[in-house]
Amino acid sequence: MKKSIFYHAGCPVCISAEHDMIALIGAEGVEVVNIGEEKARIAEAESAGVVSVPALVAPNGNVLHINFGASMEDVKG
Repeated sequence: MKKSIFYHAGCPVCISAEHDMIALIGAEGVEVVNIGEEKARIAEAESAGVVSVPALVAPNGNVLHINFGASMEDVKG
């Protein structure tokens, strides 16, 4: 089974949502990507349809924007 990908920027809202996603899905079912630290993956997130973080990209490609921490423009700085 393909994993979900949880993108976040490392802010407190994002870290809280990361813990919730891991608790709901399980660590084996979700790849966590901190795009604040892994800037090379910003384009990947945007291509998947992520417009703000935190966001979860489900295995079927649906993007679930969770709370509002930061827009992708803010993350890119």
